[in-house]
Amino acid sequence: MTRRDTALAALALSALAATVLAGCAPESADDARPEAPQTAAPEEAPEEPALTEFDPEGTAEDNLELFAQVTNDVWESEDGVRGRDYVDALVDKGFDKSQMQVTSDATTIGWEVESLMFSVQLGDECLVGQVGPSTGDPVANVQPLLDAGACMLGSTRAIDW
Repeated sequence: MTRRDTALAALALSALAATVLAGCAPESADDARPEAPQTAAPEEAPEEPALTEFDPEGTAEDNLELFAQVTNDVWESEDGVRGRDYVDALVDKGFDKSQMQVTSDATTIGWEVESLMFSVQLGDECLVGQVGPSTGDPVANVQPLLDAGACMLGSTRAIDW
């Protein structure tokens, strides 16, 4: 250790000792400051509990959080690109199977699809989900009902189970 390092260490130790000793010194009446009055913290609005079952009186927006949670849960399971798993999980939460559409989970030559879509019609709106290796994270959103009276156009599979 050099003479300079020793001097710096001694200076640092002196500063630390002064700080510790200052905290131990008794407070005089002249030094005492009146404490600021305590104010009550504003009450936070209670967080609404997460929806755990489909709300048939609610809008698509009201049910979006549950739809998205089901979508994420199925995506994270073993069979994340199987349309039936999404339909069954949504039915388990109370969504109406007769109002659903789902695309095929296999190509015409039997390969797993790169993207799977599924939907639930709620009045004039639709909850639409999309998952697959090409989409990254699962997507769940609210879309308007299409003029054709469905949530999705194109080829969808029969939900006959």
